[in-house]
Amino acid sequence: MGPEHVPSFSQSPPHDPAFEGSPGWQFAVTSGILGWVLDAFDFFVVIFLVDTLAEHFQVEKKAIVWTISIALAMRPVGALIFGALADRFGRRIPLAVCVVYFSSITALSAFAPNYAVFALLRGLYGIGMGGYWGVGASMAMESAPPRRRGLLSGLMQSGYPIGYLFAALAVETILPSLGWRAVFLAGLPVALITCALALKAPEPPAWSDHQIRSISRMFGLLWEHRKGFSYLLLVMAFMTCLSHGSQDLYPDFLKSVHHLSRPTVSNIAIVYNLCAIAGALFFGQVSERLGRRKGIMLALALSLASIYPWAFGTTLLLLVSGSCLMQAGVQGAFGVIPAHLNELSPDAIRSLFPGFVYQFGVLLASPAVSIEYGMRDRFGYAWALTIFESVVIVSLMVIFWFGPERHGRSFRRAG
Repeated sequence: MGPEHVPSFSQSPPHDPAFEGSPGWQFAVTSGILGWVLDAFDFFVVIFLVDTLAEHFQVEKKAIVWTISIALAMRPVGALIFGALADRFGRRIPLAVCVVYFSSITALSAFAPNYAVFALLRGLYGIGMGGYWGVGASMAMESAPPRRRGLLSGLMQSGYPIGYLFAALAVETILPSLGWRAVFLAGLPVALITCALALKAPEPPAWSDHQIRSISRMFGLLWEHRKGFSYLLLVMAFMTCLSHGSQDLYPDFLKSVHHLSRPTVSNIAIVYNLCAIAGALFFGQVSERLGRRKGIMLALALSLASIYPWAFGTTLLLLVSGSCLMQAGVQGAFGVIPAHLNELSPDAIRSLFPGFVYQFGVLLASPAVSIEYGMRDRFGYAWALTIFESVVIVSLMVIFWFGPERHGRSFRRAG
């Protein structure tokens, strides 16, 4: 295997078995998971409503697809704003404010008078989407017992496919009777619950151990750790391509190529997101035993093996099987990421550093969906998906093979 450390990451002692998590860590972890579920739900409703929104705003489908890229591109701005606030003032209140912000923007999207306003609102939503992950992940990982970090990392990241799953369910249950606007409003009750849980949770002791009060010092630390940041930026750019390249266009692929009805596509999405949740939990726990890099690489191997039935399945059974295995691998790899990034982050900026590197990676990968959609015209839909995902998966295996790892490090000791 590749090297276990790189010079740019702060050093701290190994896992502290005496540390069993901060009091009330369950509230912190639950709010982190629920917020990420809601964040994903608000993002994926657009994926399932591409045709509906294009018809309503009287634009081509690619214009709605472009709003996906707009939202992804704005995420680093949110990571900088909310990450710095969380490292300066604590995790709880910035997390609650972020949830209120992106939920309100999503609700306003339901009443956009035209496409231009809708696109603007999706960009503003991207700021909140980008701000949430770093704060939620640091709050959950800092509060949780280290011995459960891998499983809880998978549980938190499984919030993403859970949000995808709920978006599919909402489209099938809410859209036919109440219309597309109601789908954009459906997450508001969850936002209130998430805020209540976040405010009930205590601040993680690791935050108070390493708090710094100077915003300029925070960004100075970010620069000091630029080598580690650059490596993780590469990781997150490819991981974003892996996730969005396998998810965002797949419902449209099933409808366009295999002429499946919207209810059938939604049902397939429900099934493969259940598998994605299982994959995130399974490989998160595997990473606790084998290490973060090996856990991720095993998940990637599963996705690579599933490409043929996922893209070229000729029967409904093959397509469902392929998509289930693909998403179990994709989200299995992503399930390790919250723990892995937090363990590789400097202590004093554990919201800013992983949140910004995560979302900056998203920014670099934001054209991926549009590029993949454009490849469809040259290679055909199935080959476009296959070529894109194969290159991404193989690249990630190389990146993780040579990458660092700090599995099980204590967050309570100074780095």
